[in-house]
Amino acid sequence: MSVYTVVVYDGLELIGGYNMLKIGIILGSTRPGRVSPQVGEWVKALADKRGDATYEIVDIADYKLPFFGESGAEAQIQKWSEKLASLDGFVFVTPEYNHSITGALKNALDLAREEWNNKAAGIVSYGSTGGARAAEHLRGIMGELLIADVKTHPTLSLFTDFENFSTFKPADLHVSNINLMLDQVAAWSGALKTLR
Repeated sequence: MSVYTVVVYDGLELIGGYNMLKIGIILGSTRPGRVSPQVGEWVKALADKRGDATYEIVDIADYKLPFFGESGAEAQIQKWSEKLASLDGFVFVTPEYNHSITGALKNALDLAREEWNNKAAGIVSYGSTGGARAAEHLRGIMGELLIADVKTHPTLSLFTDFENFSTFKPADLHVSNINLMLDQVAAWSGALKTLR
């Protein structure tokens, strides 16, 4: 892992003279009793040790997003758009619901367009089959939104990585996959920044 010097200049974080990348870890579930905050915090804790970008949790639940086409919620949509526009890349933490992503995540993706374009993303999924089917659906949606998804995809099992399906206790083997995925997200996010 490289060591970077971080300098704050006029409110901007710089690494070695370059603007530091900002990666959002998007929590893809808003249901009561969800486990995505546990997974997201674990990913962030690993990411924060790296020094290659600034990472932040972006919880869809905090934005109280309306469904696409509803009126009277322009302020929430604007706040969501501004957050996405401020980021250079993403890590989606998504459960699998009925062989796909959550309705809340699909809606959040649909409520923006250009804010997603020419950015990179990784996926961390969980479910009875590791959330693999949700991740495959998410890849198709990201392609339409011009989000470049990276190859490495950590999958977490509700049977082996969660105690009683609710307390997150990841196996050690996932750490190397998370770091490899973050390597790819950071590299691609930096490269795609030149297109924006």
